[in-house]
Amino acid sequence: MNIRQRTDSVSDFDFALPPELIAQHPAPERSGARLLDGTGAVPVDRAIRDLPALLQPGDLLVFNDTRVIKARLLGEKPTGGAVEALVERVLPGHEVLAHLRASKSPRPGSRVRFADAFDAEVLGRAGPEGALFHLRFPADPLALLERHGHVPLPPYIEHADTAEDAERYQTVFAARPGAVAAPTAALHFDAGLLAALTASGIQRAAVTLHVGAGTFQPVRVEHIAEHKMHSEWFEVGAETVAAIAATRAAGGRVVAVGTTTLRALESAAARVKDGGALQAFSGETDIFITPGFEFRVVDLLLTNFHLPRSTLLMLVSAFSGHAHVMALYRHAVESRYRFFSYGDAMLLQRVAAA
Repeated sequence: MNIRQRTDSVSDFDFALPPELIAQHPAPERSGARLLDGTGAVPVDRAIRDLPALLQPGDLLVFNDTRVIKARLLGEKPTGGAVEALVERVLPGHEVLAHLRASKSPRPGSRVRFADAFDAEVLGRAGPEGALFHLRFPADPLALLERHGHVPLPPYIEHADTAEDAERYQTVFAARPGAVAAPTAALHFDAGLLAALTASGIQRAAVTLHVGAGTFQPVRVEHIAEHKMHSEWFEVGAETVAAIAATRAAGGRVVAVGTTTLRALESAAARVKDGGALQAFSGETDIFITPGFEFRVVDLLLTNFHLPRSTLLMLVSAFSGHAHVMALYRHAVESRYRFFSYGDAMLLQRVAAA
């Protein structure tokens, strides 16, 4: 049965969310979260630890191995005015692109002192409509951020970052630094769960997508076709392409852990013309997945619960059907699931495009 529904209005992706359901801290154990099984017509309340039993031997779990950097910096201008920076992207030559919040924007050629430890030179504006600042650091930005930066917690988490956040807002397999937001569905995996998956004959592979701050950007237009997606760097390597091909040949399913993994895989597939096989690719993506999108790689999706009216809610609605997903969200609210980055998860199955 086809349960997809074409929608073009942002209000179609709205729902009422009690503020107390927004998780402010992670579950005591990574794999201790709840899991809403939405693969069937009726939602089933489960736990993340049930995942090995919900998958099949020969299925392939694909993770995003990006590593969250301590991208938030506090500083001040020479005038003494406070500045808060969120580094969006690290560039060659000790340069970065960053969002800056200040009472008055610093001018090109000026300097900002961060953490009372180092000065950054403002080179100019960059990005769409000059929304970013181009800065030059005095040394390796990643090293300076690790030493002086703060964990870039999402705007809906209301406490300042702590040592707990430095550990738990990071996956256990994070390898490639560059993200300013975590691939949150993967935060649920720990050594015990990974071992159980391996024992069940479930394979693993990785992609990289450096999640940008734009993942929290609100949709400010009513018609979703008018929304412009932010751009993020991703890589799907030859090893993962081969693992997907082997999985397909053996009759297994490709399971994306998180929307960032799905966006990377489908972005790579979108670059293959005339229905050809998936190929390795690295570069930029601003793919915007909405109902009606033709998925070519991913069969199942493990994902956390997303913001109302967000592009990620549109993505999961495209994947598993708008009416079905919105019904699952109503169930999640009624059943007091925990929402967003530190919240619970859901498992979805791809449905045929309308």
